[in-house]
Amino acid sequence: MLLLSSFHSGNIPFLQIAREVIAALLIMLFLYAGLSKWLDFRTFIGEMNNQPFPKGLIPFLVWAIPSLEITIVIALVIERTRMVGLYTSFVFMTLFTTYASAILLHFFAYIPCSCGGLIRRLSWRQHLVFNFFFVILSITGIILQHRKSSKTNLITKNSFV
Repeated sequence: MLLLSSFHSGNIPFLQIAREVIAALLIMLFLYAGLSKWLDFRTFIGEMNNQPFPKGLIPFLVWAIPSLEITIVIALVIERTRMVGLYTSFVFMTLFTTYASAILLHFFAYIPCSCGGLIRRLSWRQHLVFNFFFVILSITGIILQHRKSSKTNLITKNSFV
């Protein structure tokens, strides 16, 4: 509530708003991705079985991927763990982007089906752009969060002098 009241009175700097918007966009992405996989788990398992991964890895991945996506959401929501969430979202989105690139570069014998939910409608090229946007967003969030941490540390050090 403090955030909303400060925003309405014009006291929130642009960078703070940018940090919150970035976190909110990443939260929406990973919440949607994780929940849509769990809500349509059979379809997700089928889609994972169509991926060019070793079949022994699929049982682990069908639980690990949505669990990690929800864990990223939790980390991004909690201010103390937001930096961990930003770094994890960067790594996750970089992995997804690399995978989409490998598909477009024909590294695999066949082109597997895409992600579930609304993202399923994207072509692999659109998927690459979508993923790259969220990689850039994650990097920007990390930079802005570092700036905030640096300012907070500087203020804390100076307040004891």
